[in-house]
Amino acid sequence: MSRTTLSERGDARMADDGGQHTGATDGLRRALPWVALAVAAGAGALLAVGAFLGLYVRPTSDDWCALWKARDMGVLGITADFYQTQNGRVTNAFLTGLLYSDGMRGPKLLPALLVVALVTGLFLLGRAALRSLRDASRPDGEPSGLPARPPALPLVAASVLLSALLFFAGTRSYQVLLWAPATISHTLPSVIGLWAVLGAVRAARSGLRWARTAAVGSALVIGAVLGMLSEPFTLVAGLFAVAVGVLCLPRLGWTRDRYVSTWCAAACLGLVGGLTLLYTSPGARWRRAQNPQEPMSAAQIGETFHDWWRLWQTIGGQWAYLGALAVGALLGLALAATGARGEGRTPTATGARGDNPTGTGARRDSSGPGLPPRALFRTAVLLPLPLIALAALAVVLGLRSGYGDVGWTYGRTWTSFLLPLLVVLCAYGAWGGHLLGRRLVAPGRTAGRAAALVAAGAVALGSAAALVQPVYALTTETVVRAVAWDRQNARIRQEVAAGSRDVAYEPLLIGGLTEPLFASTYKRDWAAQCTATYYGVDRIHRP
Repeated sequence: MSRTTLSERGDARMADDGGQHTGATDGLRRALPWVALAVAAGAGALLAVGAFLGLYVRPTSDDWCALWKARDMGVLGITADFYQTQNGRVTNAFLTGLLYSDGMRGPKLLPALLVVALVTGLFLLGRAALRSLRDASRPDGEPSGLPARPPALPLVAASVLLSALLFFAGTRSYQVLLWAPATISHTLPSVIGLWAVLGAVRAARSGLRWARTAAVGSALVIGAVLGMLSEPFTLVAGLFAVAVGVLCLPRLGWTRDRYVSTWCAAACLGLVGGLTLLYTSPGARWRRAQNPQEPMSAAQIGETFHDWWRLWQTIGGQWAYLGALAVGALLGLALAATGARGEGRTPTATGARGDNPTGTGARRDSSGPGLPPRALFRTAVLLPLPLIALAALAVVLGLRSGYGDVGWTYGRTWTSFLLPLLVVLCAYGAWGGHLLGRRLVAPGRTAGRAAALVAAGAVALGSAAALVQPVYALTTETVVRAVAWDRQNARIRQEVAAGSRDVAYEPLLIGGLTEPLFASTYKRDWAAQCTATYYGVDRIHRP
């Protein structure tokens, strides 16, 4: 008579089912890393080219003024000049002084620094988010179903592709990545904000009181610094900080303490304080006096909404942004396949045996971190896109008040809300890919798994391929101008050494930026005057 018990037979059947369940995902798990590697390699090559192009950056527009002021005034001198006579952006001026303190060496290295910092920050943010979701429990106590270790290659592919889309898919690639005055004002704040959030997450996961206190204090200081660096980013970051702080109030049931809300409040306080210092500075008052603003009429409000709509038409016309959704779907499929593999190892992974406290399917302690209540969860899922739309409207309103009816075309300022948009699209794609992947891991759905992988991979690779032409054009334009600029610079240096006080300068346009000798009169041509001061001559003129 068999000594095998019914329980053991049931366990054997469950183990066999788990083996079939795991075997059904073997093909998906083998193919996914190669697709992710192809996406990462393609987008990474584009980023490498962009970083390398920094070596071919030459002065244009605001560079001319920054160069001579950093040389003649020093870091503190240019900071005081910005505060007193320019625009009040104290942080911007301080960073500009540091960056240009050794001529163009800093601006040449900045693109590579931005690429590395953004890709690394996005990767760490994605890993932290997935670990937090893994540790969270559903209201019924079941595990989240995510793998113990987030898949590295899909995460790398997502980080690299999102960065490439931010830098190259827009209308002003040169300004967003290579032109230091714009990257300091509009690209760098997003990178700093990203790392500030990572620091807050790290402090929260550490469980140390001093770490959380330090994170809150850092949020206050960083907020003030960013408030004096970029007005568009301040508007966007403040809006998101308020929304997250409200959603994470303990009374709403998502969190058990006030750490997140306190951190967000500190960040908002810092942003408001920094922006107030900027707005009330003598330089900002002088700048507003040059273009007095009248109270907005109903017609102007309508025009602002029209500009906002045209902005979104421009963004929507770039289909490459769909790559954010696609690479997110790849990540979601990888999570589903890896999670299914982990669940198939033991019967407890399916939650069938909750009496094993060491199994992956064991119920978690109710005191651990949890997902929000259902209504709050839906709000948190649906809220990002309306917030981004509102943030874009605030940016357009600010641009219109400062630059008139063409303000909305200043694509370099879009970075403040484009990065959150790309991250949100990737998160939606990962959510959808994970839900789809969980349905397709069952045996007998090989065709469905292959179709999902091919579709997501094709769109992600196509998105990277769509950026090749803009990067090629950017490379050609930048390198050709650098060669011409070096030739002209050598000639001007020779003429200055020979004692000339009035030298010829041929404008070399790039990236839609202002070049010397653009104005109708020399008195109003600030770029020409800064160029003449940089070379140490009285005046420049066209050949």
